[in-house]
Amino acid sequence: MRLRTALVFIVLVFGVFASTALSQTLTQDGDRLQDTAIPADAVKAYHDHRIRDIDAIGNRNIGCGRGFGNWYSLERQIAMGKSYSEQVESTSKLITDPVVKEFINQLGQNLVRNSDSQVPFTIKVIDADDINAFALPGGFFYIDSGLILAADNEAELAGVMAHEIAHVAACHVARRNTRGQLMNLASMSLMMVGGPVGYVAYEAAGLATPLTFLKFSRGFESEADFLGVEYMYKAGYDPQAFTAFFEKVNNLQRHKENAVAKAFETHPQTPDRIEKTQNEINTLLPPRAEYKVDSSEFEDVKAQLNELQNRHRLDRAKGDRPTLRRIVQPPSDDSKTSGDDGRPATKKD
Repeated sequence: MRLRTALVFIVLVFGVFASTALSQTLTQDGDRLQDTAIPADAVKAYHDHRIRDIDAIGNRNIGCGRGFGNWYSLERQIAMGKSYSEQVESTSKLITDPVVKEFINQLGQNLVRNSDSQVPFTIKVIDADDINAFALPGGFFYIDSGLILAADNEAELAGVMAHEIAHVAACHVARRNTRGQLMNLASMSLMMVGGPVGYVAYEAAGLATPLTFLKFSRGFESEADFLGVEYMYKAGYDPQAFTAFFEKVNNLQRHKENAVAKAFETHPQTPDRIEKTQNEINTLLPPRAEYKVDSSEFEDVKAQLNELQNRHRLDRAKGDRPTLRRIVQPPSDDSKTSGDDGRPATKKD
C-alpha cells in the first residue's frame, strides 16, 4: 500500500513538473511573440538584441537557446534534417541545370548570411509544378520549380525563401517537438494516476484539448513572417514583395484554384496576417532609397525552367499519343521479277 502511494506521488510530481515546464515554455514564447506587436506609429529603432533589433540580426536570441523550450542541440537538429532530406531526395526529381542551381543557391545563401541562422544551408530545386518550398531542421532547403515560376520577380521569391529560412533560424521544429514531448510526458504521467484524481489533475493542467498545437503552429508562422521580412530587408530586397506574393496566394485560395500553394494550405495567408506584416514594414523597417526587386538573371532562370517544363509537356504528350505499328510483309515471289521501283523488270536477250 505504501509503495503504491509513493508511486502515485512520484507520478503526480513528475506530471506537475512537465506541465510547469510546458507552461514556462509557452510564457517565454508568448513574451517573444508579443515583441512582434508593433505600435502603429512612426518607424522606431530598437537596440535590445531582441526580435525587433534589426542591427543585431545574427547576434540575438530568437528561441534556439537550450532549455525547457528546446531540448535539441544544433547537431541533433542537423542529423534530424539530414535524415528527412534523404527521404525527400529519394522520392523527388531534382533540377540539375547549372544555371538554375547556381542562381537559387546564391540567392538563398545571401538571405542566410543576413539571418539569425546558426547552421549552414544546403539549397536544392525540385522539379515539380507545385508552388511550394520547405526548409528542414539543420538547413536542408528545397524549392519547387513551380514556386520560382509563380513569382513575378526576384524579390517575391526572396520573401518566400526568407520565411522558410526563418523557421530554421528560430528552431521551430525543435521547439515544436519539445512541446509535444512535454505534453506527452505530462498527460501520460497524470493519466497513469487513474480515477477522479488523475482526471481532475489532467483537466487542471490544461491538456485536455489539442487546440494548443494549433496555437503553436500559428505562433510560429507569425514569427516566421516577422523574421522573414527582416531578413529580406537586410539582404536589400523590397519587403513589399513579401505581402504582394502572399496576397496573390490568398486570391488563389479564395477562388479555389488548383494551383493553390501547398506550402500555405495549412497556414493560410489571412487578411489579418497580411495586415500584421504590412504594419511591421511600415513601423519597423526604415525606408530606403533603393531596393532590389528583379534581375535579368532571375528572368533567365525562369526562361530556363519554362523551357524544361515545355520539354516535359512534349514528352508527356508523346507518351499519351497513340502510335501506329506497321506490319512488314515478307516479299512475294513476284517481287523477284520486279525492279527496285516496283515496275516489272525487263529481260535482255
